[in-house]
Amino acid sequence: MTDHLIRVLTLDGAIRVSIAATTALVDEVRRRQQTDPTATVAVGRLATAAALMGSLLKGRQRIGLTVEGNGPLQRLQAEADAYGRVRATVKVPIAGLPPRDGRFDVAGAIGRAGFLHVVKDLDMKEPYRGMVQLVSSEIAEDLAFYFTTSEQTPSSVALGVELGQQTEVVAAGGFLLQLMPDADEALAERLAERLGNWPPTTTLLRQGLSPGTIIERLLQDFPYQTLGTTPLAFTCTCSQQQTLSLLRTLGADELDQLIAAAEDIRVTCEYCKEIYAVDLATLQEVRAGL
Repeated sequence: MTDHLIRVLTLDGAIRVSIAATTALVDEVRRRQQTDPTATVAVGRLATAAALMGSLLKGRQRIGLTVEGNGPLQRLQAEADAYGRVRATVKVPIAGLPPRDGRFDVAGAIGRAGFLHVVKDLDMKEPYRGMVQLVSSEIAEDLAFYFTTSEQTPSSVALGVELGQQTEVVAAGGFLLQLMPDADEALAERLAERLGNWPPTTTLLRQGLSPGTIIERLLQDFPYQTLGTTPLAFTCTCSQQQTLSLLRTLGADELDQLIAAAEDIRVTCEYCKEIYAVDLATLQEVRAGL
């Protein structure tokens, strides 16, 4: 099954759901970031969350998620756009924590104290910025808390990453279910009861179910329409030109120090780990252009 996302809306306009399969995407993040198992699960959840939130965008809009905590991973970041292009990174890729109660200790790796930052570039003059404190550091619950408190949209979020014997990603995905303003309290209670007994998304994906089939089961007695299907893939937007733009932000003094060292420099993209070499002559041109 190739990675993709499906968006649906019930015919009465009361429930909006996005479900994503992100197995290959998350495994590509793992490979590029060289994460240990706990870090893989953590950053994989955030990458899936970004893909799901990207389903709410359109055109050139983008979403950025950052989780900062006092755990060993320190900071995780993920970005996505409306076309299913996603990238993610983690500051410290090795959590070094043993499992807890038979599960990867994602909350411990992130840290119990910290913040979730949400930045939406809606192609307007200034981006929207939101921030909430981490409530559980499990990412899905933190994101649901963000939607409920910052956007006043009651939401249920599920994010999962399952690893194989060689720590490769064998299943990853999740869903974002939101109640629209027209939804009544009885509907919310019905959904809460159903979701309380709902199996993990990764379990369903491992059974061979597609996002479309999962939605059919989740909304089996709610007539709905499909709003769209989006392919998902790890995609980085870095380039040599962006590297030069980054160097310009260093300022004259710092560039003069680099030039005085009389050595070529190498800049590594934190997301895809691509290395960009800048020779001394190019560095001098950047400095001259300031």
